[in-house]
Amino acid sequence: MQVAMTPMETVGLRQFAARNPALVLGLLAVGIPTLVAMASQSWTREEGVHGPIVLATGFWLIWRRADEIRREAVPGNFWLTLAGLLVAAAIYTFGRAYGFLVLEVGAVYLAGISLAYGFIGFRLLRKLWFPILYLGFAVPLPGWLLDSITLPLKYLVSDIVTRLLQAVGYPIVQVGVTLYIAQYQLLVEDACAGLNSIISLTAIGLFYIYLFHNASWRYALLLVALVLPIAIAANVIRVIILVLITYYLGDEMAQGYLHDTAGIVTFVSALLLIFMIDGLLTPVRRMLTRRSDAPAA
Repeated sequence: MQVAMTPMETVGLRQFAARNPALVLGLLAVGIPTLVAMASQSWTREEGVHGPIVLATGFWLIWRRADEIRREAVPGNFWLTLAGLLVAAAIYTFGRAYGFLVLEVGAVYLAGISLAYGFIGFRLLRKLWFPILYLGFAVPLPGWLLDSITLPLKYLVSDIVTRLLQAVGYPIVQVGVTLYIAQYQLLVEDACAGLNSIISLTAIGLFYIYLFHNASWRYALLLVALVLPIAIAANVIRVIILVLITYYLGDEMAQGYLHDTAGIVTFVSALLLIFMIDGLLTPVRRMLTRRSDAPAA
């Protein structure tokens, strides 16, 4: 395969495809089946619903700097690029053959970074660090890792919901991650608590922070630190809604259409909380921005 790793100042998409037809066909042959697998597996679950959003907004972040990329691109080392592609090909082959979607998508991600290095160089990759890191959220996490993250959070959400509803007089008790209210029993599973959506909320939260507060890295770090508490608060709201639906309307209503509606409420609640806290912290943002812009002594 001949790859034309030349300066990209005057190279558009058509010219690139014309110069590297084998590379473009190879990317399509690998990328399309992987996208189909993600759409039918990862994107249909709550923990992966952010996938298409991340891909669209991540590539948009890169596209909006296309002029800078063409102007400053310097091809990277060919042999390092080739080594990255060979490693990615081995991982992709294994993941595709044995049905490990995380390896398959991770390999495509690694191949994309390797090709980007080959065409634009390491210096420009450093400038594009956020879009590259952000696109990594499209790689689905393995189930065992999600379980290890969400298990302690499920206990926390269950405890908070129980205490809040007891405080206003509801007959609810907690045993582990199981909630008992009146004659009903609710197991706070991952899907019910919505805790897997933390990955989605983190991705969208980072996108919002980067787009609107990239100039102040201190304030950006502060908002990033608040993403997890916000996600927990939103999931507490979701479980409370489901418990109250169960209590007043019955278990069938809670597990049916309204169960999915509560999931939307979780996501929207978390985004609204991020926007609200961002607004309340405006004085802090201004102070940190002034501090970061102040000349060094």
